[in-house]
This record gives sequence, C-alpha cells and structure tokens, in this order.
Amino acid sequence: QVQLVESGGGLVQAGGSLRLSCAASGRTLSSYFMGWFRQAPGKEREFVAYISWSGGGTYYADSVKGRFTISRDKAKNTVYLQMNSLKPEDTAVFYCAATAGGPRLRSSAYDYWGQGTQVTVSS
Repeated sequence: QVQLVESGGGLVQAGGSLRLSCAASGRTLSSYFMGWFRQAPGKEREFVAYISWSGGGTYYADSVKGRFTISRDKAKNTVYLQMNSLKPEDTAVFYCAATAGGPRLRSSAYDYWGQGTQVTVSS
C-alpha cells in the first residue's frame, strides 16, 4: 500500500507561482513512477507530469512544459510540482499518483492517488 497526501494548493494571480507537495508513506517507491494529474470542473482528468522515483527521469505535458517542474526528495519520500507562470486555464484540482508501470500518461495506469489539492489562478 502507498498513501499519498497533497498540499500546497491555493489562490494565485496569473503569472504567479505555487509549489505543490505530495508526501508518500507505506510501501517503498523504488520501482515506481510518480505522476501529477489535474481535473477542472466538467473536464476529464488530465496528465501533467511524471518522474521516475529511482532514476529521476521526467516527462511533461505540452501545456505545462517550460513552466512546471516535477522533482522528488527521496529522503523525505516527497514529490514536488513547482508551477511558474500560472495561467487561469491551470485552475483545477491537482492530484498526485503512483504507478509501478504501464502507460504513464494515462490515469488508468496509476494504482494510488492522493485526495487532491485545489489550485485557482485568477486573471
């Protein structure tokens, strides 16, 4: 079992920054990939970024590339999403998730999910 808890969401003006955190506990994450997804009202859950826990390799959705950075602190069992140059269209509930494999751009591949944290970007 892996338990994930997100934090760091809030209200920010367009052009501003937020850093989201995802604290993991339970099973070790050595073979996992950690992803961030987001879901806006009335829309499907959307892939944002992932990171390999062991190697640190990353991948980003085109919509956030160059603005968001995913990272992890192995000692703290924590994944971060640094979000810069935020836009109103980034407004969504952001979720942290973990998978041992599969198609990592798809939410269906992830086995464990956090409760979500709200990010609201005002214009």
